[in-house]
Amino acid sequence: MKYKMVVFDLDGTIIDCADFIWNALHDHFETDGKARHEASRKFFDGEISYKEWFEHDIKMMKKKNANKETLFDAMKKIKLIDGAKETLEELKKRGHKLAIISGSVDTVINYFSLGDFFDEIFINKIFFDEKGEIARLEHTPYDVQAKADGLNYLTKKFGITPEECIFVGDHFNDIEIAKLAGLSIAFNPKSKELEKVSDVVVKKKDLREILKFIQ
Repeated sequence: MKYKMVVFDLDGTIIDCADFIWNALHDHFETDGKARHEASRKFFDGEISYKEWFEHDIKMMKKKNANKETLFDAMKKIKLIDGAKETLEELKKRGHKLAIISGSVDTVINYFSLGDFFDEIFINKIFFDEKGEIARLEHTPYDVQAKADGLNYLTKKFGITPEECIFVGDHFNDIEIAKLAGLSIAFNPKSKELEKVSDVVVKKKDLREILKFIQ
């Protein structure tokens, strides 16, 4: 087997959403658009940390009564990409290890019951108390440029090389990890720069299309 691990982004790759899941959540809870865009600007300008950005967004949603029940309600407006589970099942049958490196949130993983497909998941996490209220947050250290660090961690953990890994993603925060992977697939891409650095570009929004490129 030439490639031993397939690493996925989540939003727009396995989950069918217009952009990032965060936009769908903010829209669902009708948070202050100006405040959320200002927090995003502060992060990308280096004024706040990723952890602070994550916590700020969740705090905005908590003010709008976000809890386990209402977050799951928000998921009802979202669906899986066509062929998502069939593709993951096929890759598992072929013997590939599977992982997610994403700036999304684990509520999505739990809602769609995706966890059992993956050997490792790096994602932002929300923990709930016995009443379903948000009790604790844990941000991922592996998003944007740091997604590549996540891939390096996985290769060391599983005793493989980046060249033996495939990465599948769709957006600007996937560019650095796409450069590192042995085979990078831009799936239904929303970033021209990602398309430029990727080995394969798949325009059809059906995840089964990637199987023909994976050995």
